Amino acid sequence: MATLVDILRKARRAVLRQGIADQDADEIVHEAFLKVEQYQRSHAVRSQEALLVRAAVNLSIDRQRRRRHMPFADGAEVHEIADAAPDPARIVEARARLRQVSLGLAQLPERTRRVLLKRRLENMSYAEIAVSEDMTVAAVEKLVARATLQLMNGMAQS
Repeated sequence: MATLVDILRKARRAVLRQGIADQDADEIVHEAFLKVEQYQRSHAVRSQEALLVRAAVNLSIDRQRRRRHMPFADGAEVHEIADAAPDPARIVEARARLRQVSLGLAQLPERTRRVLLKRRLENMSYAEIAVSEDMTVAAVEKLVARATLQLMNGMAQS
């Protein structure tokens, strides 16, 4: 007697012979298996293997007909068409946060703002900033930490 794995492999081979793409074959066999399981709950089945293979082949034929008559209606391309842009509410929120950060940066002393921007935007190391600003590394670290804390507090109050 064939195992379920053998039956599923046989159904998959039958679907592939119908010209179904390799990546779609498993999906069709899975769908057929679910349909057969549902059918077996209320009907007596002499050969689960024959029924599964026939159901999988029929589903593959149906899929090919749909693609032939409506090549763009399959839905597989929906993810390629979907807009990945953020929704308008997120854009408004992001702009509001950007305004808050800009206001917070404007309130920082010039040197502090310059050091923070070198660290956060230019991705300079503390040592590089220390050399460019004629400061110690420890002083740069403290300045960046204080400036970041000040900006975070300003954002939290708004």
